[in-house]
Amino acid sequence: MGLYERYLLPHLIDFACGMGEVMQARAQTVPQAHGRVLEIGIGSGLNLAFYDAAKVSAIVGVDPSADMQKLAKARAAAIAIPVQMIALELGQIQAEDASFDSIVCTFTLCTIPDAVAALKEMRRVLKPGGRLLFCEHGKAPDAAVLRWQNRLTPLWKPLAGGCHLNRDIAALLAAGGFNIGQLQHRYLKGPKAMTYLYQGWAT
Repeated sequence: MGLYERYLLPHLIDFACGMGEVMQARAQTVPQAHGRVLEIGIGSGLNLAFYDAAKVSAIVGVDPSADMQKLAKARAAAIAIPVQMIALELGQIQAEDASFDSIVCTFTLCTIPDAVAALKEMRRVLKPGGRLLFCEHGKAPDAAVLRWQNRLTPLWKPLAGGCHLNRDIAALLAAGGFNIGQLQHRYLKGPKAMTYLYQGWAT
């Protein structure tokens, strides 16, 4: 890991992922979680303030970047919910089958190298009737925007921690074994190649 990835990138991601409409989207998604929650890509803990302490008993946050999780410690200390952060890939958490009531995944599927395998692991650890709550950017429906996403992704990935601009989030969820119960999509403010949002829940 180079100096950019270790020292600068975590702060850039925290800044970019903490901007206005992105935080509004988080605020719409995260409070739906209940019970024991697995958060995929907890990163710097931007979602933590939005959990409802009356509904959530514990949060387990998984993220491969220990440097990102350093930024999350103060945010975790500020909420009244126990938070356990694990600096490992999703497939390494060794959680039991059907051990989480809710899974939260926000602005994360774009960076996971094998997103389908990760989703299958999420499905394994989610209780029957539990929900995967997602808020992700990805493939735009407009052909001109998609062409730019395809052009930019190879250049963007090394700058943004492996982020793909052109992933079809709905298709990935289906390939991972999930049934989408609710899906909203729209552009956020900003460059269209980077701001097409998929938001909802799946079982």
